[in-house]
Amino acid sequence: MAPDDETIPRRAWMALFVSTLVVFLAVVNISSVNVAFPSIREDFGSTDAELSWIVGAYNLVVGSLLLAAGRLSDSLGRRRVYLPGVAIFAFGSVLCALAPGTWWLVGARVVQGVGGSITMAAGFAVMLPEFPPARRSTPIGIAGAAGALGAVVGPVVGSLLIDFVSWRSVFWINVPLCLLVIALGPRYLSESKDPDATGHIDWTGVAFGTVAVASIMFAIVQTETWGPDARVVGLIVFGLALAVALIRRSTVHPEPLIDLSLFRFRSFTSANIGGFFYGLGFTAGALVSSLLLQDVWDLPVREVGLAFAPSPLLAAAVSPYAGRWADRIGHRWILFTGCMLCAVGYASFSFAFTETADPWSRYVPLSLLAGVGVGMTVSTWSSAGVSDVPPARFGIAGATFNTLRNGAYGLGVAIVVALIATSGDSTTLLGIERAYAFIAVCYVLSAISVVLTFPAGSARDRAAAVAARHDRMPPG
Repeated sequence: MAPDDETIPRRAWMALFVSTLVVFLAVVNISSVNVAFPSIREDFGSTDAELSWIVGAYNLVVGSLLLAAGRLSDSLGRRRVYLPGVAIFAFGSVLCALAPGTWWLVGARVVQGVGGSITMAAGFAVMLPEFPPARRSTPIGIAGAAGALGAVVGPVVGSLLIDFVSWRSVFWINVPLCLLVIALGPRYLSESKDPDATGHIDWTGVAFGTVAVASIMFAIVQTETWGPDARVVGLIVFGLALAVALIRRSTVHPEPLIDLSLFRFRSFTSANIGGFFYGLGFTAGALVSSLLLQDVWDLPVREVGLAFAPSPLLAAAVSPYAGRWADRIGHRWILFTGCMLCAVGYASFSFAFTETADPWSRYVPLSLLAGVGVGMTVSTWSSAGVSDVPPARFGIAGATFNTLRNGAYGLGVAIVVALIATSGDSTTLLGIERAYAFIAVCYVLSAISVVLTFPAGSARDRAAAVAARHDRMPPG
């Protein structure tokens, strides 16, 4: 464990380096897949609804298994669970690269999702205990910068690989990075666990959560072919009913899947609400931009990668500073400002473009607004969610937060695919504009929710205030 003062030991920085490799890897994978969509569609003859499951299946599995993976990592040991998760992700990447058809690829993404859920659940927990409490937003900010850098590298390197090799190469590049993490992890990641964890998993609750999210996602995707008929409504109602049943089960079960006591921390509750709205827009935004650049503007894939790069590069530069600011002044206004910048950027997308390709004088300059916003928020949400949570519960707290956010990622993709489909059989500018407007609204809702519900001040200030109140209490 790190000392109680604010000195950060060398081992903490090395643990951060190893864990950020996985963050980098995961974002490279997501951003590369977005660029690869048109190439996969052409190779397999897939529909947009089928392609949405390439993203949706991964997010569904990650969102469904995060809580179980969080409990296992807290009980068995974070490093003991984390490194096998990296190996599973590598194996899933190999299966994706070898996929002979759309649904094989979707199944391989499920395997990737299993590994992704484990690494995401244990990722922060495996390195955060090395850092003093008042400095934890800083490493999360650096991890966010690595993620933003991955968002730069993914489209650029992915587009080059697709152009010169094939879309399959965007999955092969995951394998050497995974092997590097597996080699370095035992040396630099120390073991930690929750001493109060039992290791018991409510698998019925896992089933409830998985089927709930899958039902809602499937209903939204199928609106393209079914329309808003009784089957769609029935699946959504069924999914919502299962979600309510899961929450009710978690209130009475001795080993609940969702640790509802975490929601006693106001910062944790607020981050989950805002992070859900944020997640609806985040992954969907990258996918819609990829479809605009490739399907509507018909740009070469190499130019698509270059047009994608400036915004996440700016986000990578901003993210570490956002973590430091959050440590000093608190998360509320940083998150609000960042979300509003994202909203303004995507709102401008919804009316600024024409059928004529104009990536460098319109798309790229406007995307920089969203780039600053993402830099201020993408990792700040994670540090906000655990800012007041005790270290022993980092695993399950991070897993709970990321479950909602990853479920939102999948739902957001399904919704924008359905919105684009309403404008015709092919991708049109009108459908893209509708999708961008939806994304902008999601970011506005995220901004409003955080400014209304997140506690004021930094985590250090709140802890000091709690200690002062405790000191004033009469003995006994």
